[in-house]
Amino acid sequence: MLFGTAQVHAQDNSAAANADAPAADATAPAKSKTLDAVVVTGSRIRRVDVETANPVVTLDRAQITATGKATLGDLVQDLPSIAGSATNASTNNGGGTGAATISLRGLGDKRTLILVNGVRLAYNDVNSIPANMIDRIEVLSDGASAIYGSDAIGGVVNFILRDRYDGVQFTTDFGESRHSDGFRRSFTLTAGHTGEKGSIVAGVAHHTIDPVQAANRDFSRDALNLSDGQVVRSGSSANPAGAITLPGSLAAQLGCTSRVSLNKGVSGATSLDDYHCYSRADTYNYQRDNILQTPQERNSFFVLGKYKLADHIEAYANLYYTKTHSDSEIAPIPIFANGDNFLVSANNYYNPFGVNFGTDRTTGDNYGSYNTRITTLGRRRYVYNTYNTQFNPGLRGSFGDSSWQWDADVNYGKVRQKSINYGFLDYAKLEQGLGPSFLSGNGTVTCGTAANPIAGCTPINLFNVSDPATIAALKAVQVNPVATTDYTVKQFEANANGELFTLPAGTVNLAAGVSYRKESTSTRTDPNAVADLDGLCGVVEFCTTVLSGSFNVKEAYAETLVPLLADKPFVHSLNLTVGTRFSDYSTAGTTTNSKVALEWRPLENLLLRGTVSQVFRAPNISELYAGIGGDSPTVNDPCNFYTGGHGAACANVPTDGSYQQSNPQIGAKTSGAVAAGYQLKPEKGKSFDFGLVYDPQWLNGLSLSADVWRINLNDTITSISAQTVLNQCYGNGASPFCSFIHRLNTGEINYVAEPTVNLGALSTKGVDSSIAYRFDESRFGRFNVSLNNTYIARYDINPVPGDPTSVTIHNAGKYTYAYGDFPRWRSLAMLNWSRGPWSASWRLRYIGRTQIGSADERQQLSADTDQSAVVRKIGAYTYNSVQVGYNFEKWHTRLDLGIDNIADKQPPLFYQNNVTNSNTDVATYDVMGRYYWARATVTF
Repeated sequence: MLFGTAQVHAQDNSAAANADAPAADATAPAKSKTLDAVVVTGSRIRRVDVETANPVVTLDRAQITATGKATLGDLVQDLPSIAGSATNASTNNGGGTGAATISLRGLGDKRTLILVNGVRLAYNDVNSIPANMIDRIEVLSDGASAIYGSDAIGGVVNFILRDRYDGVQFTTDFGESRHSDGFRRSFTLTAGHTGEKGSIVAGVAHHTIDPVQAANRDFSRDALNLSDGQVVRSGSSANPAGAITLPGSLAAQLGCTSRVSLNKGVSGATSLDDYHCYSRADTYNYQRDNILQTPQERNSFFVLGKYKLADHIEAYANLYYTKTHSDSEIAPIPIFANGDNFLVSANNYYNPFGVNFGTDRTTGDNYGSYNTRITTLGRRRYVYNTYNTQFNPGLRGSFGDSSWQWDADVNYGKVRQKSINYGFLDYAKLEQGLGPSFLSGNGTVTCGTAANPIAGCTPINLFNVSDPATIAALKAVQVNPVATTDYTVKQFEANANGELFTLPAGTVNLAAGVSYRKESTSTRTDPNAVADLDGLCGVVEFCTTVLSGSFNVKEAYAETLVPLLADKPFVHSLNLTVGTRFSDYSTAGTTTNSKVALEWRPLENLLLRGTVSQVFRAPNISELYAGIGGDSPTVNDPCNFYTGGHGAACANVPTDGSYQQSNPQIGAKTSGAVAAGYQLKPEKGKSFDFGLVYDPQWLNGLSLSADVWRINLNDTITSISAQTVLNQCYGNGASPFCSFIHRLNTGEINYVAEPTVNLGALSTKGVDSSIAYRFDESRFGRFNVSLNNTYIARYDINPVPGDPTSVTIHNAGKYTYAYGDFPRWRSLAMLNWSRGPWSASWRLRYIGRTQIGSADERQQLSADTDQSAVVRKIGAYTYNSVQVGYNFEKWHTRLDLGIDNIADKQPPLFYQNNVTNSNTDVATYDVMGRYYWARATVTF
């Protein structure tokens, strides 16, 4: 069985166990065990019961190995409870860091808490965790803020480490797609020893994935748009030949309406005869420059140890370090003279049209647009080196021979990410080279005028970017800005748990603890790459904001289990669990969140369970401290023709009805909350989960479960638009957003602040279900089968509740660009077989039907670029994968072979006007096609 409830690692699982037979923890007899009291993710109380009120799915090490997944991210992201837009190796545009994030319930990675041994992961990338240090993975798909604090809204993914292992194990893994690309290789070495007083496990790992170009697959090689009901090969107007908008009279000389583009094969300076009327055929197919799978190289080291200092005290320490080298590549840098706010002078020697293009920043005048793409400089590359260190030492023990146990630990994590960004241009030097220039007496082209030449400046012929002289001039102004971000978390936690007293129905248990955590971050970058208040900087198409700040949180929590009834008619057991957590944030104030859970067993083998929890997410450092950048939105000023009555929104605006904002495109300043003086609060909500688990006595080996869940969230943390600021203040003069509006004495809008604020509501609900059956062993071997499903009944987002212009987005069964894909049904099935040294598995992943766009015009969601309310339906997808393995016991070696996506299914087309990468949803569908892999494991 691949996935099951929290009981699976206590049951027979011989088929999966063979996948990791050399490990000491996989050689146990194939029978049920008597379990000691343990802590299962979702509670801090030790219990013998492995089926509790918490809906936990467990993947043990043998099961993880049997899937053949290259990374932990690939494995967890296949769970049916994962939805939305998580990052993975196929996220090229907007990714490329090598990170894999988890989005439980589709609530986003910020609302999914990642733990290692119950301790917060410093870097929210599960690929940074060395896979060979994992014993099992526990996934709690229920709100758990009362137990773990902030972020545990969608649930918790807890990676449990393997702290016991005897021997040495070497594993190597290779894989390749049927297209002979996407080659992967990995090598891991794990060694451990267990003694009377302690144990130590250490390991190293090396893992690489080769890039796959988007041009190597039919579905991704061209930029495809759904336009006016037709699929068209489209692309960017920024092409090497240029897309130049001319004044009407000048365009008429060429027989064109407005835009022209350079003919092929022209060298050097150009004339009007070298241009033709621009058409769709001139667009640039940027897709062939993109990457379908980003390259990665990951090296990691870990050591886990524990030692018994005395009869009731044990010291332990967990340390791991990972370095990830990765990058993404997108099309060469485009030049948009208006969007990038620079001027191509009419007096530039190479300008054959004799008119200005772009924007004069001195006067603010806008001229004809000039778009081009500098293909001769190569693609833009974002190269990342990420260094992740996490160290977790502590002491734990018991109070004499009592049931009480205690644990005190320190968690230190540091992440440094350095990016080198290739293929950009120095703004000042480019603008200078595009200014006035002339042909000097010695036959060279010189910047400036004959009366005032500019020394040290190279004139640039932007009208023919393929000319060798132009290439040399552009390379002279090329820059590769560097940015480095450091993030540190320091945490201390102490907790204790044990029995309080005994009631007729059983023993009352209590778990309590305190913690202190501090998070800090800082960003360093090239000075000329820092955005100014107008959103501009000294690098064309690459501006960053400086991020620096810290916060701390002090917390105290308690959880108690109270047995209410036992061994009564229709009440085999009835247990109540109550938990609460108080949090005091230095930046966001205090919050208290609690949970109540009830477990009722009317029969010994039937569990009915329910949990109601308060959940919250505190603002993170980026949302608090992001620096100020610029924006230029177009707004409709609600104070146009103002006659009074909305004072705060319309400060300084005349009340005689004469006012009208002169330019609807205004200045805006984006930032974190602190820079704008906004008091950002935690987002809060409630989580509900009601379900059952049934293990019938009449059919040994069968297990059934179903859970109905719902999450309501308010005051969601989001960026706010200038138009929303204006509307909210105009409709409510007491709105905290009124202070974001800055008007001149004349009433004209000077600028509007667009910080991160609390605004919006989210509601989702659905059903999880599972069925698992373990067949009795026969002469044909042993079989296990499982099926896990998630059904999303509702996923609604209201960006601005109470605003009549804001429309609730109904995302269930749909894909939207902003939030990702939410098919109503997702399933994962597994069939395992083992017989002697042989084992095999079949894995089926089902993604239900979805659609792009909405027929409701108010939602302004259309799958078509030119028609409103167009819906594109996407059919259901099923992926099949198989694995077979054999144990060569004499040589202590195991060989596994596997094929993923046997049918070589290509992903559905979502079209580039609806997605960011590769014409499809890379967070949901497989983009590699059929993939072959092999793994060998040797134990010494």
